[in-house]
Amino acid sequence: MVGTGHQNTGVEGVEGGVGLTALMVAAARAIETHRHDTLARDVYAEHFVRAAPASAHWPVRMQQVPDGEANPLWGRFARYFGLRTRVLDDYLLRSVHTGARQVVLLGAGLDSRAFRLDWPPGCVIFEIDREGVLAFKHEVLGGLSATPKAARVPVPIDLRDDWVTALTDAGFDTAAPSVWLAEGLLFYLPNAAETYLIDTVDRLSAGGSALAFEVKLDIDDLLEYRDNPLYASTKEQIGIDLLNLFNVEPRPDSAGDLAGKGWSASVRTPFDFSRQHGRGPLPEQNDALAGNRWVFANKPRP
Repeated sequence: MVGTGHQNTGVEGVEGGVGLTALMVAAARAIETHRHDTLARDVYAEHFVRAAPASAHWPVRMQQVPDGEANPLWGRFARYFGLRTRVLDDYLLRSVHTGARQVVLLGAGLDSRAFRLDWPPGCVIFEIDREGVLAFKHEVLGGLSATPKAARVPVPIDLRDDWVTALTDAGFDTAAPSVWLAEGLLFYLPNAAETYLIDTVDRLSAGGSALAFEVKLDIDDLLEYRDNPLYASTKEQIGIDLLNLFNVEPRPDSAGDLAGKGWSASVRTPFDFSRQHGRGPLPEQNDALAGNRWVFANKPRP
């Protein structure tokens, strides 16, 4: 665990804006954990939700949702986050079992993978996020006496600052294969910031490295979904206006950029994995998830 010298509990880091979305996803993971047909288990998620005043009253089990699965936020949207968690868990574990030993979580939020996944020996998990977010996570996990299953290195810095220096100073080795994850991050960033992040990951990645990230197509058309039940219920029930948080600049073709740099890139829809696992959201009319894509990229060894 990170040292406890400071007194910052970090609650302010997750109480507003994009930080609040980390609590929403934690609540979704908690609900997923308690489903009879769970896709992913995160026993820490509900503790994050209960520890923050902004989310203390949110449901962490489906039985606490009056309209159950019919609720657009805690039903279909929460199941989406459960599926995303499972798919990315599997990808990270496959990557470290095929040679990568460094895992970099970009905008780590309330990710508890260092604590809940079974990592092979020698893995190091770097968690990059703002100091307040990491402090809140530390406070909650410390209260649970949670023990990471791999070496865990928090890197408290905003991705708008010099996170590359902070990461390398924390011990990241650019000569060793790594696996990077940008989960629920890029659609909040300006176009130029996404391009910089992808270029930087390429520059810092040795051959044999891997990267997974989430993008949204046609994000400039999102206002058409203003009244969609998924976005409307999120705003009405927990006060998060996702459409106001998303950056609506035209998005770069990051998968194409990586391919141009020599990476192999696969672009998948969430529905591909719903069908693969036999559960998860399926397409529907006026679907707010229709533009979501999950990208998996690998940098060949020399």
